[in-house]
Amino acid sequence: MGRIVAPYGLKGWVRIEPYSAQPDSLSAYPTWWVGRNGDWRELKVAQSVLQHGASLVARFEGCAERDAALALKGSEVAVKREALPPNANDEFYWADLVGLKVVNVKDEELGVVAELFDNGAHPVMRVVAGETERLLPFIEQVVRQVDMAQGRIRVEWELDW
Repeated sequence: MGRIVAPYGLKGWVRIEPYSAQPDSLSAYPTWWVGRNGDWRELKVAQSVLQHGASLVARFEGCAERDAALALKGSEVAVKREALPPNANDEFYWADLVGLKVVNVKDEELGVVAELFDNGAHPVMRVVAGETERLLPFIEQVVRQVDMAQGRIRVEWELDW
């Protein structure tokens, strides 16, 4: 859902870079999972999430000073999957796409989605096959079909691109 980029002020607040198209969506969740490198812990939001430009600011219970907030810098912010609202048609949570096979329209396998990220212009899929890594834009002109039941994403992309 986002990443903690810095402390905010002196009283334990943190500044969060949201990954969502709707930055204030995190305010709907009273507890967040915060962590990095597989080490996650559940933290209760002590004070309301406030939008501050393109960022959010929040404070967690037990985090009342700048040093405690600084220790959270670089951590990812998530919520439990089952707490998220259902997707509309042709909408996907990025976490659900990680691990799907990527094949082109000729049924040639390009690899597996290792991660998605936003480059500012559009989302990008990092597709990995052994030592080969490809970065594919997650846009309508490239992504032709996402078939969650088959665990596959069909793309307009050649093996030698």
